[in-house]
Amino acid sequence: MKLNIKHTFTENLPADKNLENSRRQVENAVFSYVFPKKTSNPKVLHVSKEMAAELGICEEETKTNFFKNIVTGNKIYPETKPYAMCYAGHQFGNWAGQLGDGRAINLFEIEHENKNWKVQLKGAGETPYSRTADGLAVLRSSIREYLCSEAMFYLGIPTTRALSLSLSGDQVLRDVLYDGNPAYEKGAIVARTAPSFLRFGNFEIFAARNDVKNLKILTDYTIKYHFSYLGNPSKETYIDFFKEVSERTLQMIIDWQRVGFVHGVMNTDNMSILGLTIDYGPYGWLEGFDFGWTPNTTDRQNKRYRYGHQPNIGLWNLYQLANALYPLIKETKPLEEILNQYKVDFEKKSLQMMQFKLGLYTDDKEDLKLIQDLEDNLHLTETDMTIFFRSLSNSNEALLTLNVIKDAFYHLEDLSGEIKSRWNLWFQNYSERLKKETLSYQQRKEKMDAVNPKYVLRNYMAQLAINKANEGDYSLIDEFFQLLKKPYEEQPQNEKWFAKRPEWARNKVGCSMLSCSS
Repeated sequence: MKLNIKHTFTENLPADKNLENSRRQVENAVFSYVFPKKTSNPKVLHVSKEMAAELGICEEETKTNFFKNIVTGNKIYPETKPYAMCYAGHQFGNWAGQLGDGRAINLFEIEHENKNWKVQLKGAGETPYSRTADGLAVLRSSIREYLCSEAMFYLGIPTTRALSLSLSGDQVLRDVLYDGNPAYEKGAIVARTAPSFLRFGNFEIFAARNDVKNLKILTDYTIKYHFSYLGNPSKETYIDFFKEVSERTLQMIIDWQRVGFVHGVMNTDNMSILGLTIDYGPYGWLEGFDFGWTPNTTDRQNKRYRYGHQPNIGLWNLYQLANALYPLIKETKPLEEILNQYKVDFEKKSLQMMQFKLGLYTDDKEDLKLIQDLEDNLHLTETDMTIFFRSLSNSNEALLTLNVIKDAFYHLEDLSGEIKSRWNLWFQNYSERLKKETLSYQQRKEKMDAVNPKYVLRNYMAQLAINKANEGDYSLIDEFFQLLKKPYEEQPQNEKWFAKRPEWARNKVGCSMLSCSS
């Protein structure tokens, strides 16, 4: 397995001079060199052949012991030096100080077909940033990260990606419910990839420490290698850089809203500078449409990271990044203009996203009310988001009735007369609106089905794969992996996964809400 290794990150950015792998505050450095922990009996459970190909690794090579040892941290690829990044962050709105890669270790970077990728192990052991944690991960959370990052890619949503999912062969102690009853679980490692794992927090830590020198070094590096089209470093370039990050962040969140994805932990240390979905912890997919839903048990009371609040949190996080970049710009007005533009763009993009979900392609002044009425109706009774929007494309304006979406309701028999009346009125208005469109029914259906997925990684599905994997059966991991590679296609053979969450999963751990335990 011969890889085209590059060293742009480690050669251009300041390294921690202390080589000891001990928990500590790391000053004047973007990263610390650290080796993964060797595991007792590693086993590769699944490989994304598509991601391997992106790195220049053929399918046969993924079946070798060498590959297994690399992606589980048992061997270091020749002439590479693994490292963990130093960053800070705001967690649940509060400044948390230094955080860093507490259980992620970057192995190396690869250049292949003019693309640069960083390869990172999640769950490969302690780093100087692990604080009181062990740096390890367990199988349940690793399955969720592995499947979801690749599923998001095929949904067309900016994301980090996954290369492989492996068992370490070791047992890891975790308190999944945070109730004082820890238990041993199977240890696992995900090899994940991205053009960069830099986060808002990488910039925040230098600003907080008044270390403008290293803030500039990091920002200049980021622009040179990831935003080179912006030009050479200057005040104007830094402003344009912030504008680009703002636009990418908004587009990512609009895509989340479109498919009903809730990140669950939108702390600034979990926000990618490239606008990628990063750090799949207690995420979730809307089952019943609910702006107030959060998958994170830690966030149950305040619901800071609830579905409907994600765009606002994106803006709040961008304010923190603006504060971090201010020492390089020394002017608030251009930053404020970009942040205000985010609000304008959100209203515009959010409206357009919903119009496209409904098959509306010509602007109409009544569309906003039509959408607001729809969202109100969706909250009247438990209604499955994915099934509702996917089903909506199955009828033309002459046949629109409540019957079209009956499979989306959890308790159809409980719909009151008033609720049925409100739905019938909405369908009447929607039908009239569709008559203003010029596309044929078939053309509109194709366009609607291209933005309304049929298959998403519902939490209960991930839990089924986890349950089987804990018994030594890894077949569902592959079944879901293949299913989710074609989320917008009909796949008649997989129709059973186009279904509402079963009742047994309503309040089950791992199916409704999740903790940050991994």
